[in-house]
Amino acid sequence: MRSSKLAFLSLLRRNFAFAKLAIVSNLEYRLNYFVDAILQPTLTTCIEMLLWYAVFKSAATTEIAGFSKEYYLAYALWGAFFARICTSWMYEYRMIQEIDSGSINSLLTRPMTFYEYYFSQLMGYKVITTACSMMVPLLAVLIFDLPTKFSRLPLAFALEFYYLILVHSISFVIASCAFYLNKVYAFTGAKNLALWLFTGELFPLDLMPEPMKTIVITLPFSAGVYVPVGYLTGRLGVGSVMNSFVSISIALILVNALGLWMWRKGVHIYAGTGA
Repeated sequence: MRSSKLAFLSLLRRNFAFAKLAIVSNLEYRLNYFVDAILQPTLTTCIEMLLWYAVFKSAATTEIAGFSKEYYLAYALWGAFFARICTSWMYEYRMIQEIDSGSINSLLTRPMTFYEYYFSQLMGYKVITTACSMMVPLLAVLIFDLPTKFSRLPLAFALEFYYLILVHSISFVIASCAFYLNKVYAFTGAKNLALWLFTGELFPLDLMPEPMKTIVITLPFSAGVYVPVGYLTGRLGVGSVMNSFVSISIALILVNALGLWMWRKGVHIYAGTGA
């Protein structure tokens, strides 16, 4: 029992150390951090909100699919915010590069897994950028008086960061393909385009035709944007959030089982070159 506790504490310290490394490295380049955490989410939010404002103005209607303009503006606002949290292409590229270049050699000799090494950095990066970019939707909600239930923020964030574990697991599977294939970056682009649709980032999933709408909402990917934003703005209840937790948990078992199998087989056939 004591040895298990010590092993768990060692795991936490190791992960916090790498999370801190990601935070420090992102804060080191202040202009880049300002663009990533403030400027880019601000511009994205403005574009999304202007798009839905134009849709309502041109349609000359007060409601679309049962929701008013204010709800769609709130969805565009929070959707752009949560979409940035659940995007993980940067660390996915790094994992692929490690295998392609042979620099993975040094990581294989360290007392941590490849998955853990990049997961802790991803979480550190997401925490520090989320904390600053959070000012954008908060100010917009106060200025434009958009529907938002602030008491629901903790559960929405819990779901979002739980979903981020699945996102990283998918990235791990894609990166493991580099053991077998050359130039797997195309998989990253295809995955990002698919998630752009299935998470609800492109538009609220309410607007999809049946039965596609029900199927897509049931998938764990809707937990990236549609469910937390819908819950936060009052479009969905807590039941939808709980269903998303269950859906993500099932997906994590399946995806991580695939990732573990691909990784072990890949390392077995891997012939390292480089540093």
